[in-house]
Amino acid sequence: MARHLGGLFSDEVKGSEAFSGGQGAADARLAGFNVGGYASTRSEVWPAPRRGASALSPYIRHGLLTLPQVWSHVSEGPAQDIKRFRDELAWQEFARHWYARLGIDTRTGVRHDLGPPAAQPAWDRTMACLEMCAEELEDDGWLVNQARMWLASHYAIRLGGHWREGEDEFFRHLLDGSRAANRLGWQWTTGAGSSKSYGFSRWQVEKRAPGLCGQCDRSGDCPIEEWPEEADLVKVEPNSKLRRSINPSEAGPASAVKNNPPDVVWLTAESLGANDPALVANPGIPVLFVFDEPLLERLQLSAKRLVFLVETLAELAENRVVVLHRGRPAEVLARHRPAVTFAPVPGFSRISSSLELGELHPYPWLARPRGGSVSSFSAWRKTVDL
Repeated sequence: MARHLGGLFSDEVKGSEAFSGGQGAADARLAGFNVGGYASTRSEVWPAPRRGASALSPYIRHGLLTLPQVWSHVSEGPAQDIKRFRDELAWQEFARHWYARLGIDTRTGVRHDLGPPAAQPAWDRTMACLEMCAEELEDDGWLVNQARMWLASHYAIRLGGHWREGEDEFFRHLLDGSRAANRLGWQWTTGAGSSKSYGFSRWQVEKRAPGLCGQCDRSGDCPIEEWPEEADLVKVEPNSKLRRSINPSEAGPASAVKNNPPDVVWLTAESLGANDPALVANPGIPVLFVFDEPLLERLQLSAKRLVFLVETLAELAENRVVVLHRGRPAEVLARHRPAVTFAPVPGFSRISSSLELGELHPYPWLARPRGGSVSSFSAWRKTVDL
């Protein structure tokens, strides 16, 4: 990291304190997850043993675990827990459909506007609840969903910051950070993507982190004792793409497209698992991964996000020839005929369209996109079979 990727990250070189990259770590995390009790404990924040969240999201985000695989893993257990967990997986799939539809237009894929930011605030870290959440974000690169809602609501609703800046800060740190789920989550928490914001107050802390307020120096004059004022939302005209698909290629191919014999397997950050379709289909050729220099120089992600990728690629290199590049992906890949798995993100479409692909393999959707509304989760559920 220090020798070869300097300038592409924003802080000191260290990995997450809670997660290691790699297929082995992903498989072990999945094997250790029991869905029993999930419905009643998924929103617990503190202490850590109370948490029922699966902590699978970093591995799902990078394709080490696929949504169909995780969906199948919870085929047995209490019905209410299976349903609640699968609803969360379905929401992740919805976020991917939403992002595949809107692409770089997702910041305009809102139905309400909070207006110009009142400030560019920081979380009040004199409060035990916010300090704990911010510390886990920075050290672990992961938070339970309830903690994400606390930070997002406090930043945008109570302090007057803009959800876009807060979302960028999450994206910088989260190992599962994606412009799909992360951005959609901020929009819905702050009310920009729906019609009502989530109000964070002491009541949630006492319910989801019992005893934490008693350890807080601000307990006697808690700044979040009362509910925040409702966000002043202004209705805006939603992006027309939310209601119907105008890009039939947003789902990628339904079966492998084979043009010419490939000379490398191109892995993307969306699909780094040992069961990546292009990887499995081509066991005898080198694997290539490109650290996108212009993109990473601009994003300045936390080093732990890149460490997670490096750990994953290093493990893969124990069994395959893996070649890493730092540069512009289109320029590096122009010298090859790559086999690759489709990725439902704008960057993939932009880069792959300029290449001579040897093979293009289907993305492992939980529910393959087929048009229809992505204006809300409930509207989307009516268009898919799950």
